[in-house]
Amino acid sequence: MTTVKVLNIAGDEVSSLELPEDIFGNDKYDHLLHQVVRYSQAHRRQGTQSTKTRSEVRGGGKKMYRQKGTGRARHGGSRANQMRGGGVAHGPKPRSYRFKLNKKVRANALRSALTRRASGSKVVVFDNLDLGEIKTKNVAALLGKLGIDSALFVLPETNETVAKSARNIPYVKVLAMQGLNVEDVLRHDHLVLTTAAVESLVARFGGDA
Repeated sequence: MTTVKVLNIAGDEVSSLELPEDIFGNDKYDHLLHQVVRYSQAHRRQGTQSTKTRSEVRGGGKKMYRQKGTGRARHGGSRANQMRGGGVAHGPKPRSYRFKLNKKVRANALRSALTRRASGSKVVVFDNLDLGEIKTKNVAALLGKLGIDSALFVLPETNETVAKSARNIPYVKVLAMQGLNVEDVLRHDHLVLTTAAVESLVARFGGDA
C-alpha cells in the first residue's frame, strides 16, 4: 500500500494514512483512460451544427433555362448543390455524439487515473478542510506552502466555502465525490483529498472487482 502524510489545515503533518492498493495501486486499466475521456467529452458535445440541403435553401424552384439547345450544362434549379448559394451536399445535421460505456469500464479507468497520481506522489490528504470563511487568499497560501500549482480538490460532499474560496485560483477545481471523473483527475497535477473523501472512495469501489 502507498502511505501518505495526513496534513491539517495549516499544512502541517499530523499523521499518516495507507491508501488502498486496489484503488491507488492498480494500473491494469491504463488502456481504458483514452476511451473514458472520449466518452466524457462526447457527452458534453451539443451536436447542434446544421447545414441546409437544397430543399431548405431559400429561392430557386424554377428551372434556370431550357434543357437543350443552349450549349450549357443542364441544371434543374439555382439552389442545387453545385451552384453558388445552393444547398450543401452531405453536410452536418443535428446529432448526438454520445456512446455507451459500461459502468465497470469507467470505474476501472478511474482506478488507473488515481493510481497515476499516487505513483507520482501527487496525492495530498488533509484531516479536514474546514476553512471557516470564504477566503481565496487562505487557499492560495496553503497551496503555495505545499508547492502546488495545479490541484483537484475532492470532498466527500459539496462544500460551498471551499468551492468559492478556490474558484478564482487558476488550475484549481473543487469537486464533490459524486462528480469525481477521469478527465479532471488527469487534467490536474495534484489530487487533494480529505480522510473522509478517502473513506468515500473505499465505499464507492467496495463492490467493484
